[in-house]
Amino acid sequence: MQIGVLTGGGDCAGLNAALRAVVRMAGHELDRNVVGYRRGWNGVLEGDTVTLDAEAMRGVLPRGGTMLGTSRSSRRLETEGPTPLIAQLERDGVEALVTIGGDGTLITAGRLADAGFPVVAVPKTIDNDVCGTDICIGFDTALGVATEAVDRLHTTAESHNRIMVLEVMGRDAGHIAAGAGIAGGAAAVLVPEVPFNIDEIAERLIARHDRDRNASIVVVAEGAIPDSSVETPDTGSDEWGNRVLDGMGQFVGDLLAERTGFDTRTTVLGYIQRGGPPTPADRLLGSRLGARAVEVLMEGQSGCLVGVHSTGIAHPPLDEVAGRTRYLSADQLELLDYISTAPVLTRHSPSRRWF
Repeated sequence: MQIGVLTGGGDCAGLNAALRAVVRMAGHELDRNVVGYRRGWNGVLEGDTVTLDAEAMRGVLPRGGTMLGTSRSSRRLETEGPTPLIAQLERDGVEALVTIGGDGTLITAGRLADAGFPVVAVPKTIDNDVCGTDICIGFDTALGVATEAVDRLHTTAESHNRIMVLEVMGRDAGHIAAGAGIAGGAAAVLVPEVPFNIDEIAERLIARHDRDRNASIVVVAEGAIPDSSVETPDTGSDEWGNRVLDGMGQFVGDLLAERTGFDTRTTVLGYIQRGGPPTPADRLLGSRLGARAVEVLMEGQSGCLVGVHSTGIAHPPLDEVAGRTRYLSADQLELLDYISTAPVLTRHSPSRRWF
């Protein structure tokens, strides 16, 4: 069996560790050839391949990003479905595929599986919001970067009696914001799961400063939205119909400055969260999941995700996890309520799924 592998969606740290594990398990342990597809699904559509062997993987373990390159989904897949993918995979002699990506990659992998092509998915996203796994490749590295940023902002906030707003990534779920806010001792954490009331946050920050707490850190997920206390800024939509996430941290910072009168500064962490070498935890996770994905294929299973559950690895069907978001859990939200100046009041929407 010749195995194909690709990385799709946004880059993150730990992808090369997963690729290396796929190659080592397939080639070294099982004597199978591995074909890498450059630029994600677009590379499959175009037959853009590279042979992956031990020599090709030399030195990649500590490198961030992905040696194969990556891309978002293709419009062609929306109109033609999995047929052109399967045709090209068969032309390349690939009999099974390992995909490493987030939700968009999972959805396409699920369509391949539904069409009968053997595929196993490995979850990666710094947002950590893929269902079917406790943690995704890339999250630990991004969380470390965000937490270090909170730590660094504390000292300058204390020196100038400022409110420091830090915007981090997180479109639909606030795992990075919650983790960095809790670990870094933020005064308030705004996450997509809970609409925030800017007036209440301002009042509580004023009360905090009145108690001689001369610095406040507010961590804002890029996908956070206000409740009816203020109008959500219209930032438009992208070509896929998703809300463009642009400037929520600055929006919050401006409102807090206006309502509190305190010197307020905003930092947008942006793509710094994606880049750089992976932490040991992400290298271990990528290695673990990449190797297990190959084993699952060799066991004759397909159409599933390899995900971490407690201390083991499970492989739920793709049709149970693709297209679903893993939000912050109820106990995580309660913890935010406990440590945060701005309490959690209501959940985002009764139609949301909670896991």
